[in-house]
Amino acid sequence: MKNIAKISLVLLSLLGLNSCSDDTNNNSVNGTSQVSIRMVDAPGDYDHVYVDVESVVVKYNDDFENIEIDDDYVLVDGELELNTEAKIYDLLELTGGTYALLADQDVPAGSIGQVRLILGDDNTVVVDGETFPLDTPSAQQSGLKIQFNQTLEAGVFYTIVLDFDVEKSIVQQGNGGYSLKPVIRATAIEATGIISGSIAPLNIPATITAVGAGVEVSTAVNAEGDFVLNGLPEGTYDLTIDAELTTDVVTSITLEDVTVVNGENTAVGIITIE
Repeated sequence: MKNIAKISLVLLSLLGLNSCSDDTNNNSVNGTSQVSIRMVDAPGDYDHVYVDVESVVVKYNDDFENIEIDDDYVLVDGELELNTEAKIYDLLELTGGTYALLADQDVPAGSIGQVRLILGDDNTVVVDGETFPLDTPSAQQSGLKIQFNQTLEAGVFYTIVLDFDVEKSIVQQGNGGYSLKPVIRATAIEATGIISGSIAPLNIPATITAVGAGVEVSTAVNAEGDFVLNGLPEGTYDLTIDAELTTDVVTSITLEDVTVVNGENTAVGIITIE
């Protein structure tokens, strides 16, 4: 009987160890993913819009404990601050395929619910040559909260695009000042597609807008006439080009039924505006 009792105690001990091991695994990192976070901009009617990016934080839905791995990253209460170079960006330069690379590193695999953009104090908007401070009280403390529901699989590379809509993000106050109430879309390129192309002739202001699949995304051409629309869910889109060939005269061209496939770039080639 004593031997049977001893065996039972051993079995109970082993079951207890397995149970503890399972609990630990639920709160630990199970592989890593590589993420590249890019910031782009939809056009706005301003001379310049400068944002002072201090850092980027991703918030996991998983119940991670505080974890440090190889000094590469530290998870605190499910939040991870990425390796970000503090820098001031002119959002209106981030069009036509140009982007700001905010972070590029390995992170724990898992379910991310939110991306937060932490801004510094030096945020300004230039209107008709005059510079105004941008009031962003929440951005210096908790950060600009951007919803992003995506599960990162271990061993997979993800490009996350933060798409500012400047026209909707800047609000003129009653006292003549300006505040930043950001409208930002966060998408993973692997879970969406891209439309790219260019227009001719060069050196004319133009806005490109894709409408379809329940979304509307705009961008502007760069100096070379190129444009890129990121983060488009799979589906069919109408692509409209609004070009100002002569001052205050806008010519519009629409390409219908442009197909977008997840993870692919739909190139529409050179579009000539006449």
